[in-house]
Amino acid sequence: MSDFWQPLRAHTPARIGQQRHGEAPGTRERLEFATAHAAARDAVHQPLDVPALVAELATVDGLAPAQVVASAAPDRPTYLTRPDLGRRPRDPLPVAAAETDLVVVLADGLSALAVQRHAVAVLRALLPLLPDSTRLAPPVVATQARVALADHVGAAWRARLALVLIGERPGLSTADSLGAYLTWAPRPGVADSARNCVSNIHPPHGLDHLTAARTIATLARGAELLGATGVALKAGSIALG
Repeated sequence: MSDFWQPLRAHTPARIGQQRHGEAPGTRERLEFATAHAAARDAVHQPLDVPALVAELATVDGLAPAQVVASAAPDRPTYLTRPDLGRRPRDPLPVAAAETDLVVVLADGLSALAVQRHAVAVLRALLPLLPDSTRLAPPVVATQARVALADHVGAAWRARLALVLIGERPGLSTADSLGAYLTWAPRPGVADSARNCVSNIHPPHGLDHLTAARTIATLARGAELLGATGVALKAGSIALG
């Protein structure tokens, strides 16, 4: 069995062609499963290194100094059991004096590891793909955050479009997968059907940073043309080309 599956394993981290001894999995397979499970648990509970992420953002050309926002979830155990608290800010957000075209929120989500490894790289690839006239709000680093927290940030920052780069729920083949969510006219109460998502950003086995950035930039241009994201943008994608 191992001879047959070995060439295929080179193309995927998925567990294919598992060895078995009678009804039980092989020792190597059991140990690999236990290691992957431990990595997934660690990713969920590992805190975001906020100072390091803010410092890395400061090296990206064209960005103002990052702001830091915390959700209403006071700690990780509460965050995991009360998703509603992760969707709103802990403190009132200051309202920006002027409108902006785009605010980027880097949120820990369920894998701070994913944000730490991939978010700034995606942002570096994305910014040159945006029109020169794009007015960028200061980036936001959000902790104990769910996607909908960016609706509050976008409304306060008076942004036409919000992009959330957030750690996805770890699986047993990857613990550092990043997701990107785009929301037109962000405001509290936006339905999830009004968002577009680019998921599985985790090279080398997932989407690479440049490909993800190109997809996000295309969706952002579509959102500007239609004045909408989500199912409306998805339905209009053929007309947009």
